[in-house]
Amino acid sequence: MNFQKIRLGPGLYFVATPIGAARDITLRALDVLASADVIAAEDTRSLRRLMEIHGIPLDGRRILAYHDHSGAGARGKILDALHGGKSVAYASEAGMPLIADPGYDLGKDAAEAGHQVTCAPGPSAALMALTLAGLPTDAFFFAGFLPNAKGARRARIEALRDIPGTLVFYESPKRVAACLSDLADVLGDTRQAAMCRELTKKFEEVRRGSLADLAVALNDKPVKGEIVLLVDRAHSETVNESDIEEALKQALRTHSVRDAADLVSEMFKLPRRPIYQRALKMGKE
Repeated sequence: MNFQKIRLGPGLYFVATPIGAARDITLRALDVLASADVIAAEDTRSLRRLMEIHGIPLDGRRILAYHDHSGAGARGKILDALHGGKSVAYASEAGMPLIADPGYDLGKDAAEAGHQVTCAPGPSAALMALTLAGLPTDAFFFAGFLPNAKGARRARIEALRDIPGTLVFYESPKRVAACLSDLADVLGDTRQAAMCRELTKKFEEVRRGSLADLAVALNDKPVKGEIVLLVDRAHSETVNESDIEEALKQALRTHSVRDAADLVSEMFKLPRRPIYQRALKMGKE
């Protein structure tokens, strides 16, 4: 047995679970699952199976179901256990709880009620994908799942266009081709990206290339499995001073100084203030 029965103080213990390979669970996570007074899970069957693999007995404990459709009633049962001075372990189906998984309201309510809230950290598909993608990792933005509807999805991508870091999305195999196509249309065909699939599992795969190349490849050959998409940040193109000046001259012919500055700063994706100062000077001349 790899786990130890330990004394847990009262409180809520979020437990990270493997995203694929069952042996990726941490020893501390096993200790918490073995020792908690109450166990709750997004998927009771998958957690029970994980505990069986690692030889952790339930010892008469039930696994309470808590997921996106449980509502306040299930959350209330867990909070009642906390109010009674018990230790509660909560695990999402795979990966870190709350990261595109349930648990936010539970953690928030428990903390606001004065209970200890902590975590036995572990696997995360988003972080593993960042490690493998070959894209910058100094800054990133986790955007979760994009909307299903095409219009809403494209609007969301547009809002993320200029985030100064690698974009990270979760996606289903049924929507990933359409998602990559929309990413290419909105962000540009040449933006570099990676598709990470079935991480830690038998058919783990990482595809790297431009958004256009990845989209074409998926149209030719669909894929299955859990998917993480990563997209490089926008890189500013070199802008010639003469281009800015010419654009301002043209804009000032039909617009006020303020509106001309707004148009040109948006055109070149540059800060407005220096453009406005230049337009003001040109207007006076």
